[in-house]
Amino acid sequence: MRPSANMLSGELTPPLPEWQVRPGLLPYPEAVAAMEARATAIAEGRAPELVWLVEHPPIYTAGTSAKNSDLIDARFPVFKTGRGGQFTYHGPGQRVGYMMLDLKRRKADVRAYVRDLEEWLIRTLAQFKVKGERREGRVGIWVARGHGREDKIAAIGVRVRRWVTFHGVSLNVEPDLGHFTGIVPCGISEHGVTSLADLGLPMTMADVDVAMKVAFKEVFGDVR
Repeated sequence: MRPSANMLSGELTPPLPEWQVRPGLLPYPEAVAAMEARATAIAEGRAPELVWLVEHPPIYTAGTSAKNSDLIDARFPVFKTGRGGQFTYHGPGQRVGYMMLDLKRRKADVRAYVRDLEEWLIRTLAQFKVKGERREGRVGIWVARGHGREDKIAAIGVRVRRWVTFHGVSLNVEPDLGHFTGIVPCGISEHGVTSLADLGLPMTMADVDVAMKVAFKEVFGDVR
């Protein structure tokens, strides 16, 4: 798809990112193949950017920094992936947001992009009256539970090729938190994992999708 012409200035304006919600449980290899193809098409100017919301069947994924010792119980299929980070769990009840954005036309700064992903998640959670927080040296979004306890509610793992992003974020809506015990999530053993349901907020995935879309527009701009 080619950029459309701006009728007032005559300048070429890139099309808005597509926003897609994929129903059902998407096999992980299928998701990776689709992301790879779309990222290449975006880099070559053949497709618009894409925000793709999915759910996976229960799996563990290993990022580029994953340590074998952090895989405690391989009770589900394990996939090595090119994203940054360590081991994480994906499964039903968790919203995964795959982001295929062109940083060349936004801001060619990967650190700033990760900061924007954090802000997207924080603003999403705020719509449910949940205070999501950053922590120095710990990627992801955290929730203070009191008495010094902190639990992770959302993870971030990205990859950038030719300044086009892929992979993205995962937000725990109502997954089986027991499945995280098969790994050391993101290499951090001294803190736990939580979800909206665990916090007493049994939201539907559709509720979360609406909140994510609102927050995305605030941080990254409009979508179609």
